[in-house]
Amino acid sequence: MARTRNYWGWGYEDFQFPEGILDQFKMAVKGLLQIEKFEQHQAKNVEDLQLRNPRFQLPVNLKSICSASNFDRASHSYGKAFRDVWRGFHGHFPNPPDYVAFPKTENDIIQLMQFATENEVSLVPVGGGSSVCGGIEPTENNKYSGVISVDMKHFNQILEIDKTSRSAHIQAGIYGPALEAGLKPYGLTLRHYPQSFEFSTLGGWIATRSGGHFATLYTHIDEFVQSVSMITPTGKLESRKLPGSGAGPSEERFYTGSEGILGIITSAWMRLQDIPIYKKTITVAFPTFEAGAQAARALAQSGLNPTNARLVDAMEALINGLGDGQSAILIVGFESHQREVGYWMQEALALCKEHGGKWNEKRLAENTRSKKGDAWKKSFLMLPYLRDEMMKLGLIVETFETAITWNQFPDFYENIKNAAQQAIDKYCGVGVVTCRFTHIYPDGPAPYFSIIAQGKQGKQLEQWDNIKNEVSQAIIDNGGTITHHHAVGKDHRPFYTQQRTPLFGEILKAAKNTVDPKWIMNPGVLLAEKSDNEKHI
Repeated sequence: MARTRNYWGWGYEDFQFPEGILDQFKMAVKGLLQIEKFEQHQAKNVEDLQLRNPRFQLPVNLKSICSASNFDRASHSYGKAFRDVWRGFHGHFPNPPDYVAFPKTENDIIQLMQFATENEVSLVPVGGGSSVCGGIEPTENNKYSGVISVDMKHFNQILEIDKTSRSAHIQAGIYGPALEAGLKPYGLTLRHYPQSFEFSTLGGWIATRSGGHFATLYTHIDEFVQSVSMITPTGKLESRKLPGSGAGPSEERFYTGSEGILGIITSAWMRLQDIPIYKKTITVAFPTFEAGAQAARALAQSGLNPTNARLVDAMEALINGLGDGQSAILIVGFESHQREVGYWMQEALALCKEHGGKWNEKRLAENTRSKKGDAWKKSFLMLPYLRDEMMKLGLIVETFETAITWNQFPDFYENIKNAAQQAIDKYCGVGVVTCRFTHIYPDGPAPYFSIIAQGKQGKQLEQWDNIKNEVSQAIIDNGGTITHHHAVGKDHRPFYTQQRTPLFGEILKAAKNTVDPKWIMNPGVLLAEKSDNEKHI
């Protein structure tokens, strides 16, 4: 029997935390944030939600692939950011999609686009619905007759495997676990594991330029995309399957990161890897986060290309069972399908030692998995569920991420952390900021900040929005990117507009005008809507 997804929050409705973990976290947070009593709320049954009626009628040819059920409309109203799950949990659904479409063929998508173009209906492509930046939220612009969310779950097949070239043609709606299960019998893997892996799709990864769990070398989905097929309101786009090309700007790279504003990705040829056989992970402790950052830079510039190199500050290490709260922890991992990885690990540890790193020497000789590394992985995958539980208790628990060059990092880190703490102090009174590196490159790291703060009953959304705005502006003012791997969506667009060259905005606008002249595709994402006062850039 298929498990039911949570209509307002992360994952499955029946998910249960391992015994004791939630209670331990509650106790820790009570002391950390000086909380005497948590809020107690319960989400509504989805059938009890009072959603507005659809604002338009569907033609006969689309009725069979569309739904207007409360569950489908509510679960496609928001993504999975803190502001999304807070609104969903509290039953705030003022602007649900009018219908949710579940196309099964490209012709279904073409018919949806024809109807939407003729009737000024906006379309919002949806993969797994795990967006954390407002990327799948329906437009509120009343120039449209309404909104149809287009769920791609039926586009879930591996169409062809080219083992000679080590690539596969895969439909865009396939979820991470099904994709890997389909490749495993061939000894192949895409090896792309975002935190949302279980609840996100290939098409979503491509549309949002997803970043994967592995922290060096092949970090973003871009590196794996060989070619892309996309349906637009004015026709089909399909780039050629090639290992590389110098023929003009890359067509498939232009579609990668387009976030649904140009069309709907239906399939892609993806570069694969052999499933690794040899693996080793060791956790290295550093006296300070700054020392760990120096070691991370040395690793990034060494050419060793560890599969994992995540630096976690002392507070976050403690929360995730990695450390004692006194040391920053660098998780270093190597893997290979060809040979043992011990030599590479020894070289990496030698670099860590130069910057004050310490580790358990016994781990070098052991063939078992690292208990601390496994604890981190388990905690990492459970964090979205934990965030929802903390939100239900009235806390503000959310993240933001960026990237910056190494030469700017020390000042950038201090400035952003201070801006976040000052915003917490201003809007919440009490809260903490932690940091980790999710990815490292030869030219810079991707710092990922987490916030846990006191919430004021009924005001948590306003509090977070204020913090998010101040931190986002600080990131832009200090030279960082508004997002390293969470996409732009609606939430980041005002800051993305400041980050990109204005003329590039005009290029994007021209491309959209060509393939989507009525601007029906995911309005308000990447580009301002036509009624906004930003001259559409």
